[in-house]
Amino acid sequence: MAEEREGSSLFGELRRMARTSGAVGGIAARVAGERFLGIKTDRAVHAGDLKAVLGGLKGPLMKVAQFLTTIPNALPPEYAKELAALQANAPPMGWAFVRRRMASELGPDWQSRFASFGQEAAAAASLGQVHRATLPDGRLVACKLQYPDMPSVVEADLRQLKLAMNVFARMDDAIQHDDVYVELCDRLREELDYEREAAQMRLYRRMLADEPTVRTPEPIEGYCSKRLLTMSWLDGRPILDRLAEDPSQEERNAYATALFRAWYVPFYRYGVIHGDPHLGNYQVRQPTEHSPAGINLLDYGAIRVFPSSFLRGVVMLYEALRDQDDEKAAEAYRIWGFTDLSKEKMEVLGLWAKFLHEPLLDDRVRPIQENDDPDFGRKVAAEVHAGLKRTGGVRPPREFVLVDRGAVGLGSAFLRLNARLNWHRLFNELIEGFDADALAERQQTALREAGVPPVV
Repeated sequence: MAEEREGSSLFGELRRMARTSGAVGGIAARVAGERFLGIKTDRAVHAGDLKAVLGGLKGPLMKVAQFLTTIPNALPPEYAKELAALQANAPPMGWAFVRRRMASELGPDWQSRFASFGQEAAAAASLGQVHRATLPDGRLVACKLQYPDMPSVVEADLRQLKLAMNVFARMDDAIQHDDVYVELCDRLREELDYEREAAQMRLYRRMLADEPTVRTPEPIEGYCSKRLLTMSWLDGRPILDRLAEDPSQEERNAYATALFRAWYVPFYRYGVIHGDPHLGNYQVRQPTEHSPAGINLLDYGAIRVFPSSFLRGVVMLYEALRDQDDEKAAEAYRIWGFTDLSKEKMEVLGLWAKFLHEPLLDDRVRPIQENDDPDFGRKVAAEVHAGLKRTGGVRPPREFVLVDRGAVGLGSAFLRLNARLNWHRLFNELIEGFDADALAERQQTALREAGVPPVV
């Protein structure tokens, strides 16, 4: 049996570009025509076509689109609205592929290492698919197998992304995305390495060990490789399925609290964030006589480790908004890596910061957003975009990408849950006594013990 290629291949990239270039090029041509030639197009229809093309592909271009929808005006609003709804729904690879992949990762006698192995995929993701299996000792496990030729797929998609972002940049320079592109490239390439994801899974198990409402899978030693990740199976339900049954307000609040702590205990205590909060990356567990309602946190490919100084800037910006201290806000933006910020640009950025922080500043039980307008956030983003364009544009630091995505993605989940909590108290419990030096020490210890590369 020939060994499957590990690296990117030119022919693989060309095949991928041939399949995607029509969609990306079509967007670029239509938007450019509208911008420069006055040719009016039905953006909503074309956006729906793009969603259909990307949703049927196996690979990260879909995931990149999801990332871009959380960056204010990185895409025209019609496209952002459609692409935000993308989920990993590509058809699974067949049993012939599964056998080849498992043999290449665990050896030709791989089936003898399992008591049972499901031939049908239990779930599909952007880079791989999951099979349910049983180990000889009776443990249920999930085996995530990477799709074939994924390095080529990633590189081809990144080339298409660069093309699209360059076209948008020529049309509109309010937000310069050079560093954003570099960040997306680094994170997507990291996601190809399932051994790295296993280490990041161990890191999250350590960081969330004292959180009874959050469960994390355990990677199975001896059953993982660069392209195979075997982990303990967690029983849970898609959040939308449970919401369709109209759970109580108490249960909704419990899920929201668990989500909040799953994302922000690691961030504010260890400087680590799970960068992909879309609905497929967690499940809910209903309350029972013996356990409270909670969540299962899944998929540890898009993880970002931040220097402690960045977290100091995050806490400082919250304090600046709380105290209405413009000088402290300016220092926070400087720590984050924003440069050449005039007073006018800071005022515009402050609109977005206040939108994200407003629930955290309000010491009472309330929904995450009290405005009933479902497009309120997008309207704020449009106002920020117009202000940045008027004041000369801004270059977001690369670290900003996953933090902003986490905040927007979780906010969307809290809206769906219709949760009512005291967000102010939840947040202040996490940052009370914040010490950047202590965080740095905790972080390095946790990274070393989990086997995750240290922050650069």
